Amino acid sequence: MDYDFSFFLLVATVVTGIVWGGYLIYLKASGQVFLEEKEPLLVEYARSFFPIVLIVLLLRSFLVEPFRIPSGSMMPTLLVGDFILVNKYAYGIRLPVINKKIIEVGEPERGDIVVFRFPKNPKVDYIKRVVGLPGDKIAYYNKKVYVNGKLAKQTSLGRYQGVGQGRNMTGAELLLEDLIGLEHEILIMRGAPTVEGVFQVPAGHYFVMGDNRDNSNDSRYWGFVPEQNLVGRAFFIWMNWDLENKGIAFERIGTVLK
Repeated sequence: MDYDFSFFLLVATVVTGIVWGGYLIYLKASGQVFLEEKEPLLVEYARSFFPIVLIVLLLRSFLVEPFRIPSGSMMPTLLVGDFILVNKYAYGIRLPVINKKIIEVGEPERGDIVVFRFPKNPKVDYIKRVVGLPGDKIAYYNKKVYVNGKLAKQTSLGRYQGVGQGRNMTGAELLLEDLIGLEHEILIMRGAPTVEGVFQVPAGHYFVMGDNRDNSNDSRYWGFVPEQNLVGRAFFIWMNWDLENKGIAFERIGTVLK
């Protein structure tokens, strides 16, 4: 069990619920009239915070969870400083903290942008794009992706102009990649070293890559993402804050991810 924010949120919900609920039971058992006298300070705090932490726990565990993008591995789709929302129920309803799936809803599709717990360190969340599904054979040669022997076609869009903390990618080649039915933009640094090879995706696992192909620590380097490590599907940018890009980038607010 990882003692992360979800764990402490669950503890706060249980503790405040017990304190407030226990006080109400005490009043009823003793025959006292509710609110006849001032509540103890601890009970007052518990009554105030219990509904808040409960609502936050339910929303964060079963509906949506906010994340902030800390690196440029998903450029140009996601920039450093983007604040995104992640759909927590897209790939099944899971219990908080223990992450046990209790209701099947759906499965990742090729091209989905997913948040997952890094297999090498589950306390760390990663975000990448799903390239390979269970059973797929993924090949990566000459900076091109092949899915089950079929080339994901690339169309050059010219040179990329980076901004803010991503300006170090200025000059990279911007390409439109057709990931076997889903078009999205990627960045390539010609001449930069990379890992090549063929990767057979095992059952119950996914092969993921960053859109910033030569600046992404992904499945090419450490392997596959187990299904149980999935957190959810990123779908929306609700804010961007980058002090090196004049603060808020209003044009990115409201972007639907694909």
